[in-house]
Amino acid sequence: MSEAINLHKSAINMLMVTSRTFFIPISYLPSELKEAVTSAYLCMRAIDEIEDHPQLPLESKHKLLHSISLLLKKPFNHKELMALFHPYHTILPEVTLRFGDWINLCPPALVENVLNATSTMAKGMADWTLKEWWIQNEEDLNEYTFYVAGLVGVMLSDIWKWYDDVETDKDLAIAFGRGLQSVNILRNRAEDLERGVDFFPDGWELEDMFRYARRNLALADVYMKDIKPGPILNFCKIPIALAHGTLDALTEGKEKMSRAAVTEIVSTVVNKI
Repeated sequence: MSEAINLHKSAINMLMVTSRTFFIPISYLPSELKEAVTSAYLCMRAIDEIEDHPQLPLESKHKLLHSISLLLKKPFNHKELMALFHPYHTILPEVTLRFGDWINLCPPALVENVLNATSTMAKGMADWTLKEWWIQNEEDLNEYTFYVAGLVGVMLSDIWKWYDDVETDKDLAIAFGRGLQSVNILRNRAEDLERGVDFFPDGWELEDMFRYARRNLALADVYMKDIKPGPILNFCKIPIALAHGTLDALTEGKEKMSRAAVTEIVSTVVNKI
C-alpha cells in the first residue's frame, strides 16, 4: 500500500514539474480518476520529451520513437523498453525513463488504451521527425497536431467512458487537444524559431494561427457540452479557460499570462463548479 501511495505522490510531483496546464485541473479530480489521467498524461509526456530533446540527433529520435511505437503495440514489457532507452539513458529525462512507473499507476482496465494511444503518438512523432517538422499547409498542421495533442483528447475521452460512461464526439475530442496545442505553438513561437523549428504552415502569419487556435477552441467548447456537470467537466473547463486567457494575453502583446492572471482564471472556473 505504501509503495502505491509513494508512486502516486511521485507521479503528481512529476506532473507539477512537467505541465502547469494539466497539473492544475488534475489536482481537482477524485483519486481514481486522478491516477488514470496522470498516468496517461505522463506516458505521453515521456514520448514528447524524446521528440523535443535538444541533444538527440534526428535519426536517433526517429529510431527511438519508431521502436517504442512497435514495442507498445505488444503487452507491456518493461525490460525491453529499458533496453531501448539504455543507449540514451544519460541524457533522457526522468519522466521518460520512468515510463514503466506511469504504466504501473494506470488502472488495469485502461492500460491497453494508454499503450495504444501512446504507440500511435510515437509513430506519428517519428514520422514528423524525419520530415524535420516541415509543415507545408493546414492539412499538415492538422496531422501534426493530431499526433502530438489530438490523441490526448481521444485518450481523455476513453478515460471519461471508463470512469463514468461519458460519451463524447471523437472529432471534437481531437479539436480539444488541437486547440490547446495551437495555443502552445503561438506561445512558444520565438523559442521554437530560435531552435530552428517552425510549426506554422508555409506562408502563415500570426493572425492565421490565431484563427486556427480560436476555431479549435470553439470546437472544444462544443465538446464540453456533451459532458454532464461533475469532475470530468470541471477538468476540461480549466485548460480551455487558460488557453483562451493565453490567446488574449498574446493578442495584447504579452509573452504569456501572469501568475496572478492564471490564479484568477482558475479561481473563477473553480468557484463556478
